[in-house]
Amino acid sequence: MGAGLALTAGPALAQQLAPTLAQAQQPAPAAATQTPSQATPATPAASPATAPAEATITAHGISIFGDPKLPPDFKHLPYVNPDAPKGGEISEWASGGFDSFNPYTIKGRGAALSTVMLENLLIGTADEVGAAYCLLCETIEYPESRDWVIFHLRPEAKFSDGTPVTAQDVLFSYEQLRDKGLSSFRTVFAQMVAGAEVLDDRSIRFTFTPDYPRRDLIQSVGGLPVFSRADFQANARELGESSAKPFIGSGPYLFDSADMGRSVRYVRDPDYWGANLPINIGRNNFDRIRIEYFGDYESAFEAFKAGAYTFRNEASSIIWATRYNFPAFTAGHVVKDELPNGNVASGQAWVMNLRRPQFQDPRVREALGLAFNFEWSNATLFYGLYERVNSFWENSPLEATGKPSPGELAVLDPLKADLPPGVLTDDAVTAPTSGERQLDRANLRRAGALLDEAGWTVAQGSPDGLRRNAEGRTLRIEVLNDSQTFDRVLNPFVQNLRTLGVDAVHTRVDEAQIESRLRQHDFDMTIPSQPLGQNLIPGADLQQFFGSNSVEDVFNAMGVANPAVDRLISLVENATTQEELTTRVHALDRTLRALRFWVPQWYKGTHTVAYWDMYAHPDALPPFALGELDFWWYDADKAEKLRSAGALR
Repeated sequence: MGAGLALTAGPALAQQLAPTLAQAQQPAPAAATQTPSQATPATPAASPATAPAEATITAHGISIFGDPKLPPDFKHLPYVNPDAPKGGEISEWASGGFDSFNPYTIKGRGAALSTVMLENLLIGTADEVGAAYCLLCETIEYPESRDWVIFHLRPEAKFSDGTPVTAQDVLFSYEQLRDKGLSSFRTVFAQMVAGAEVLDDRSIRFTFTPDYPRRDLIQSVGGLPVFSRADFQANARELGESSAKPFIGSGPYLFDSADMGRSVRYVRDPDYWGANLPINIGRNNFDRIRIEYFGDYESAFEAFKAGAYTFRNEASSIIWATRYNFPAFTAGHVVKDELPNGNVASGQAWVMNLRRPQFQDPRVREALGLAFNFEWSNATLFYGLYERVNSFWENSPLEATGKPSPGELAVLDPLKADLPPGVLTDDAVTAPTSGERQLDRANLRRAGALLDEAGWTVAQGSPDGLRRNAEGRTLRIEVLNDSQTFDRVLNPFVQNLRTLGVDAVHTRVDEAQIESRLRQHDFDMTIPSQPLGQNLIPGADLQQFFGSNSVEDVFNAMGVANPAVDRLISLVENATTQEELTTRVHALDRTLRALRFWVPQWYKGTHTVAYWDMYAHPDALPPFALGELDFWWYDADKAEKLRSAGALR
């Protein structure tokens, strides 16, 4: 849905370094690959020699429902400034550090934007859902059945070392990700792709698994990042291993320099082959992109005030509300702005590890959710800037509301044996509403009753007031946290849990520890590395987050494994119209919410940004991307005024 470099630095940036099929368009791998050949395109049937030819569509792009919005002769994306000047630098921040330039492995932590030099066959845009347009490819060819697709590469496409991008490079990339990529990618693509075949130097065909839903398969394989085979061979790269060598790619930016673990810089390639493609006009405008790393949010903010970096997507409500009063801001050197955000909410939440015995009873999970007082937190800590997350599709038409519709009931009724209680009859589960006092006694009474019913009781005269089960084991819950700024939110939550009789503890760990423990599923409750908010046209990515096949993977942090959820995911993947998709997503959303494996947090429907006053953006931003690294630009006149005033370093 997003395009290009539409990434946000800070904590969210780190999350995007572990790409998912949906969020980064960087899918990995599949089943057996056919031996490369120079054959002409074969028909999709099992026996091409005897099967009748199938009429094909040749196009510049593809959409899930209907036709893509942009015609073949479009001049530029509708939301960019085609005359945007090139030049200057933009810099942002990320948390922690890095020790690798390979984000396709769980070994090591990839540097921010370490895939920036790689391109895909197809690319999405920031104002259209479900569509993708040719980037490395010149055209795509496919039958109406979408049983297969041929990507015809642009003859001018080349890597930054001057070598051409060939179909052999695409096949090599596919095989690397299939064999050595992240396990969640391997699982999903093994179900989707039957094989890949090189037809000639500029043409490659992917054939899809029989009976697998066809809706977005072409977009999925088109999101494949294309590596240079020669680069891998020359540098003896192993995709599954950490690497100190940045990739060579075909994209608009090159690796420039790094202070390992502290900063990294990329430069625009002056010889970028695709600079004049209509899909790229008005984009990739900065000469340099720099990312500075900081150990915590506070030090990052202080560095921004001093001009150590120049663009900040502010995630702290207290800083936004009270601390933009420093000299550079009051002098007008720093701009503070709220810009529209049409994305589905991030789905930020604490999640419970369903692999743990204390979370097996849904009454326990519901009780824990009652102990978090969002209303008090929003008023007291967040200055009223946020709204509560209730849905995995919050801030979109795909959010389930009220009781299930007749269409939803038709989808859900055959699954009733495996559905959580109340899905067929009750309103969609929403987060509880609390009172103005931090300790909401009414909600704690409800929570206590649920825990009593579940067998976690406080014995009369108990000296510690903790709840125990029949075996005498306390209801112990460790909440992992790697952010100092979250202490003020988490400590009151833990205090409420302890008042409830839960043996709750807040454990602070560093970023490396929390990543390691998440990978090993060694936690009770925490915020997952990948937010749970989903796409407007969800597909195979749902399996990564909620499917039984990914229960041991890092994306399914909760360990969700439910037959009804699996079936609903399959139905969503098979939806062929927007109406069908909406109904099925509503059914899935209300089912997931009824499992109560999360304590949803908050979101805001705007981008709250601050930047040193030397950047500009189109008057009307697209709904699905802020795009500061993509289609904003450097204003040299404004930058000169800052320098003249002594405001810039």
